[in-house]
Amino acid sequence: MVNKSIFREYDIRGIVGDELNQESVKLIGYFLGQKVYEKFKEDSYVAIGYDARTHSPELFSYLASGFNKAGCTVLNMDMVATGVNYFANYQTFEIEGKTIQANASVMITGSHNPSQYNGFKITLDKKPFFGDEIYALGDEIIASNIDIENNDKNYKIDVKSIYIDYIVNEFSHLKGMKEKFIIDCGNGVADTVLTTILDKLELNYDGLYCKPDGSFPNHHPDPSEEKNLKDVIEALKSDYEYGFAYDGDADRIAFLTKKHNVKGDIMALLFAKTMENPTIVGEVKCTQIMYDLINESGTAIMYKTGHSNLKVKLKEVNADLAAEVSGHIFFNDRYFGFDDAIYATFRLLELIYNKMDIDKEIDALPKTFSTEEIKVHTTEEEKFLLIDKLKKLLEDPPADFPTIIDIIDVDGVRVIFNQGWGLVRASNTTPVLVTRFESTIEENAKLYEEKLNNLIAMAQDELNSTTN
Repeated sequence: MVNKSIFREYDIRGIVGDELNQESVKLIGYFLGQKVYEKFKEDSYVAIGYDARTHSPELFSYLASGFNKAGCTVLNMDMVATGVNYFANYQTFEIEGKTIQANASVMITGSHNPSQYNGFKITLDKKPFFGDEIYALGDEIIASNIDIENNDKNYKIDVKSIYIDYIVNEFSHLKGMKEKFIIDCGNGVADTVLTTILDKLELNYDGLYCKPDGSFPNHHPDPSEEKNLKDVIEALKSDYEYGFAYDGDADRIAFLTKKHNVKGDIMALLFAKTMENPTIVGEVKCTQIMYDLINESGTAIMYKTGHSNLKVKLKEVNADLAAEVSGHIFFNDRYFGFDDAIYATFRLLELIYNKMDIDKEIDALPKTFSTEEIKVHTTEEEKFLLIDKLKKLLEDPPADFPTIIDIIDVDGVRVIFNQGWGLVRASNTTPVLVTRFESTIEENAKLYEEKLNNLIAMAQDELNSTTN
């Protein structure tokens, strides 16, 4: 029996053995392969790569069997970073004397989840396959009764060499840069390409935990949590000027100076300063400073959280850049519009090469006080119902509730107050509500947190009273 919970908003993800196993993964490959074949017929080429997790090659074999049964040709990238996987969709390859292009790609990765997890990030015809498409795929698979034989026939393709040459060429002007920096690959897949590029450009760096190891022996591969950056932070106390860290599949980046841990929304603001009349897409968790300052010289658009959502919105409005606070950075300016932490590294190095004083730029920003993401635990069944209840309560809030200037409901509720904002949204991947608060006055950030948490508690009480 295939577990419905593995079919998530942005990808397919679950525990290997229990949820992702020979049966379920073959079916995912087969039904996904049918969708590719329906569109591209005999020219259905699916490029598959995988991360460093020990079970990723096994899942590759199962997935390839499903695609082969559906009539697709499987292209094998081996171990790659997610950005390299996406990059494959824009390249041509020689297969048995024929020049071909991938119509779809699958990245086998558990991203920053614990080592027992794995999953699939899917691109079809250069677009993310997500949301209702994934849920519908899950319904088809659950209703099916098909046996799929073992047949993992595939053709090797060397995407990494093409990617390395591309980045080295694009950033050849950085060659020999003197600034010293440290990278922390977290034993993920960043260094399937990264140090080769750095060496070809003769850059002045040292590396931590570069060897891919799916057991992640040194720290959890999630650079959005400061505890996983302690070695980079320690290194920056010496003669390193900058630090970079990556998640397990290298689609998210952390960037640090001696003074600042530069979040994705502030990175977007720095990049926007180098663009004429920029259009930047941010998620609902981004600081208001980013939106306000970008709107002074260009256009800032607030949209839903999630790498797939932002990729689609970026293309829809033809934006230059999109960003998530967590370090997903999507360059449409001079690139292909997908999140790639390796590419983002060199755009950041380019800012430094062009003499941008990162610390000075950040220190000059208006001062705000903001919380990290704060999670309120609930259930998969209740999380969206709670958001609906909260919206109703905000229509007529308690008398002591701070004055509401506006409510943005593109993703959960972002409540705009006189001197800041508070966000409550349902996570699309876990059974939690995600909250974040920001104000120009520290006490107000705490007040917004307190008052919105009180409303969440009221919403929970109302929901419990109607279900009991």
